[in-house]
Amino acid sequence: MDKKEFRILIKYGFLKGKNTVEAETWLDAEFPDTIAGKSTIKDWYAKFRRSDMITEDGKRNGHPKEDATDYMILNDRKLKMNELADTLKISIERVHHITHEYLGMRKLCAKWVPHELTFDQKQRLVDDSKQCLKVIKRNKPEFLGRYVTMDQTWLHYF
Repeated sequence: MDKKEFRILIKYGFLKGKNTVEAETWLDAEFPDTIAGKSTIKDWYAKFRRSDMITEDGKRNGHPKEDATDYMILNDRKLKMNELADTLKISIERVHHITHEYLGMRKLCAKWVPHELTFDQKQRLVDDSKQCLKVIKRNKPEFLGRYVTMDQTWLHYF
């Protein structure tokens, strides 16, 4: 049983007029596989007595560092780690961990990009490759003069 269902059962006991001891006894008897802590039941009863009948977790104050980092990177993909760390007032190691582990981004050509491409991005790569093949078939010397390759990375030269 998840936390929300358990909270709903505590709320049911509260609305039925049971006190915390009766609610704990009832929960232990009806749902022996769950661990009903006295302090948890007391905390939720206190919340219900304050007329706060919401059983879901409340929002926490402030934004997590992951959201702030994601927002900053999406607004300026050329940000550096130390700039992010200075702005957020956290260590560079923590910024590195957030960007790589939580957001799944890495630095590529001085811009932050997601590790995995979306379906539309993959389709665009396929379409671009097909266009390049058409150009090769039409005029190979022109194609080779306009594209530079190295390490399987294609760069278009203007």
